[in-house]
Amino acid sequence: MMASPPTAALAEFPAGALSLGATPPPRVLVVDDDADMRQMLDDALHRSGFEVDCVDGAAQMREAMARHRHDLVLMDLRLRNEDGLVLAHRLRQVSRVPIVMISGSSDETDRVLLLELAADDFLIKPFGMRELVARVRAVLRRYEQAGAPAVAAPAQVQAPSSSPRLAFGDWVLDLGRRELRSRAGVLCALTQGEYRLLETLARQPQRLWSRDELLEQTRSADTEVYDRSIDVLILRLRRKIEPNPRHPQFICTERGLGYLFQAPVTLL
Repeated sequence: MMASPPTAALAEFPAGALSLGATPPPRVLVVDDDADMRQMLDDALHRSGFEVDCVDGAAQMREAMARHRHDLVLMDLRLRNEDGLVLAHRLRQVSRVPIVMISGSSDETDRVLLLELAADDFLIKPFGMRELVARVRAVLRRYEQAGAPAVAAPAQVQAPSSSPRLAFGDWVLDLGRRELRSRAGVLCALTQGEYRLLETLARQPQRLWSRDELLEQTRSADTEVYDRSIDVLILRLRRKIEPNPRHPQFICTERGLGYLFQAPVTLL
């Protein structure tokens, strides 16, 4: 069962405290309430050339973010006093900083939730330090190649977009900023998995996609995506964008075949 939301210690993340592309060496923020694990992660990352800040929970996390810019957050899913998934999801709402989660559970539901709600990748305990470092580097490399900023400044969020946009119904999908907004300008918060799925469908309206095809299109490099996660993502997207999720106008199901984006899409 998911823990209750964290206390006021996480009331606001200092959004300007996180950015991708800081001068080398990259700085990693480790969030884990196990002192031995923090030491192991600290040692492994330092030996591999990273700068590392280690904290044990939400309050120290905020303080560390206020002091430094971080290129990646490495967070344990099961913290003693907070739910790591809730913290990661809260962070994802205000920042695009890469997040790698550590979990002691091999349950598929946990893995699916990690990828859908917040994480760019995850590690299941026990894991080797070489694998940890390799995954951290892979996630950083993927973000660097994509050129995605960790945090968008408030002025940028409000400025008119010059990037390609796809309009459908009352929604506008900004492909440059990777944002979904209503035509009135209200932001609709999407997880990375939700965004990738919506972009895939909206780019090719009226195309019928099988579940396997959508899995291939929406999976992240170096991460596993599971068959049922597409159904969960579809359900979540419908709840966010459909006027009536029970009778969808945009993302429609072809029983036994897959999904298609039925509404007309206009390139702005």
